[in-house]
Amino acid sequence: MGILDRLEDVIKSYLNDEDEGIFRKSSKNWKERNADPDVEAAYRELNDYLKGDSETKPFHAERGPKQPRPPQEPPIPDSIKRDFAELGLTPGASSEDCKRAYKKLLKIHHPDRHAGHPENMRKATEKSARINTAFDRIERWRRTGKSE
Repeated sequence: MGILDRLEDVIKSYLNDEDEGIFRKSSKNWKERNADPDVEAAYRELNDYLKGDSETKPFHAERGPKQPRPPQEPPIPDSIKRDFAELGLTPGASSEDCKRAYKKLLKIHHPDRHAGHPENMRKATEKSARINTAFDRIERWRRTGKSE
């Protein structure tokens, strides 16, 4: 007996036994027509659940209410880690910490502070350019999620 034959029997039994309904199995005819123990167990479980007598819960009730997933931060690329190190920060530092470190380093390494010494001015210019580039790349990575 295939599944379609079983489904046909269930539908016919429901239509023929209007007084009993599909979930009541009190008549001999129903038991005779549906001798399959799996179908009988399924109806019994469904009846118990609908009455509230069942100790089992439907699958979705076991999981509970759907919880939103916490947002996952993308992994930090090595190039961005080097940019954090350039600012003297640990990778993944907050935007406020980045901005604070950026401003502090620019005050120290600004070329105008070393105007009297050409060699120091050249080094300060290179260092401030690296600081600017590192800060810009970190901010772009935060906005777009791309390191380049």
